Amino acid sequence: MPFHDLLIDIVSVLKKNGDVIPSVKSSVQKNRIFIQRSDILIEAGDLIQRKMSNGAEETFRVIDPGFHEAFHGIPAGYQMDVTKLGVSEAKAEIPHITYNISGTNNRINQNSTDNSVNIANANPEIQEHIDSLRREIDRLKLPKEDTDASYEVIDAVETQFEAEKPSKAVVKALLSSLPHAGNIASIGSLIVSLLV
Repeated sequence: MPFHDLLIDIVSVLKKNGDVIPSVKSSVQKNRIFIQRSDILIEAGDLIQRKMSNGAEETFRVIDPGFHEAFHGIPAGYQMDVTKLGVSEAKAEIPHITYNISGTNNRINQNSTDNSVNIANANPEIQEHIDSLRREIDRLKLPKEDTDASYEVIDAVETQFEAEKPSKAVVKALLSSLPHAGNIASIGSLIVSLLV
């Protein structure tokens, strides 16, 4: 009987760095796992996870990978010494993946509960000037429809600055549509000067 016929178990190798090598043919024994592949690196501390046909799952920690080169018809592979982990121990050992993303309030929620904390680091100087624009519009005592239209423009300017790369042309066009009164032009110039 060829050696590969003995490999009736399918496992996943969970590397310590978070990489997963799925669908690896193996033979799982009580304290040993045999894998006849030399194209993957298995190291002490890696986890081997087997999903069985009855729906149960077992997780093993690699104690000694026991890699052996090919010898007289025996293919290269691993004869690993492993220890079986309990359910709670396995859950604690399975690597957690950390995603680092950028942008205001972006998030990733992939088949999990969202426990993320979002920190928006808007430029405080820009925010201060945008708030100054709003105060200046209030101070001018414009008709209600002009005040509302001005607030919409200021909101659009603020949205531009929340983008990864705000458009200088769009910000200039928006600011030029504000009333030409009071300190609006000078505050608008300060905001445009902060664009890179």
